[in-house]
Amino acid sequence: MAVVVHKYGGTSVAGPERIRTVARRVARAREAGDRVVVVVSAMGDTTDELIALAGRVTANPPDRELDMLMATGEQITAALLAMALGDLGVPAVSFTGSQVGIITDSAHRKAKILEISTEKIAEELAAGNVVVVAGFQGVDHRRNITTLGRGGSDTTAVALAAVLGAPCLIFTDVDGVYTADPWIVPGARKIGRIAYDEMLEMASLGAKVLQARAVEFAKKYGVRVEVRSSFSDAPGTVLTGEADDMEDMVLRGVTVDRDEAKLTILHVPDRPGIAAAIFGSMAEANINVDMIIQNVSAKGFTDVSFTVARDDFRRATAALEEVVGRIGAAGMTSDEDIAKVSVVGVGMKSHRGVASTMFSALAREGINIEMISTSEIKISCVVEAKDADRAARAVHEAFGLGRREGDA
Repeated sequence: MAVVVHKYGGTSVAGPERIRTVARRVARAREAGDRVVVVVSAMGDTTDELIALAGRVTANPPDRELDMLMATGEQITAALLAMALGDLGVPAVSFTGSQVGIITDSAHRKAKILEISTEKIAEELAAGNVVVVAGFQGVDHRRNITTLGRGGSDTTAVALAAVLGAPCLIFTDVDGVYTADPWIVPGARKIGRIAYDEMLEMASLGAKVLQARAVEFAKKYGVRVEVRSSFSDAPGTVLTGEADDMEDMVLRGVTVDRDEAKLTILHVPDRPGIAAAIFGSMAEANINVDMIIQNVSAKGFTDVSFTVARDDFRRATAALEEVVGRIGAAGMTSDEDIAKVSVVGVGMKSHRGVASTMFSALAREGINIEMISTSEIKISCVVEAKDADRAARAVHEAFGLGRREGDA
């Protein structure tokens, strides 16, 4: 009997009836001969509700205690799904991340998995049980509960699939990966197969269908991942080493990320060590920096702008306040009303004119570009948040990524 890992997101388990629907799907997989490990997210908007609850208690909840609180959401879902499976006559047992041996580092709210023990899971599968695991969580070496960041249940599922040598089915509220968010771009087209590198860029640039770290695990360990709908049996999108039509397809998709904020340090002395001081403070605060722009020096001074995740905005601002004074800068400004629009595709490596096409599309819409970042397979532009959806539609159309004749 083959082992397979299923993962069900928050919308798939948003209420009792949906949990029963998931139980029936898992039961069918077991009847077909699979030994099933199920990873679940918290129900619906539970995580947001728990964070809001913490905010009503204190303006600055400690990250450790937030992890303690947020981890309960997935535990509720795991227990309820195990109950629903039992009601169908399917033996099942639920576990927390800690109980199945998911060991992480101590970076609360964005912990990284260090190791996973398969002993408990193997024991329960051998006994004929479906194993239901609370996603998004683990435990550090000091036994503190940790969480893996937004979308962390994806990472739990792919990591478990990697150590179990199993394929991973990610069930969500869409039936695959699209060339753009269908809610923003109605003509977006479903992608049948996508390369790990392309999916990694799309996930890190705002595509919500998979967490970027889950894709990293899949690529590193060669896990076969398929993104499918939990509401139908339609085939989804398969992540592979290489997509079949990589040479023909210049771009895979367009993404929009509204979860970033921009910080600018003004009138920064242009001398060695200044950049190290600025970004060293971000590293010490465990904050990832995305796009960076430094203006041309004028009279020995320059401005430095960069973006961070919106969740890190307050901590980044607090850390920079000390740095601004220490380096002798004039001050700093911030802007949370931004969005990042990106195009992604391995085919960009061998095709010219991608940047020109993107910039021209934005220009025709009268959309100003505030920052630009590029790599071999992506181009990102920061624009005003109000222009993001219009920018995505314009760029998607400019590259002809919409549905084609014969598409379902």
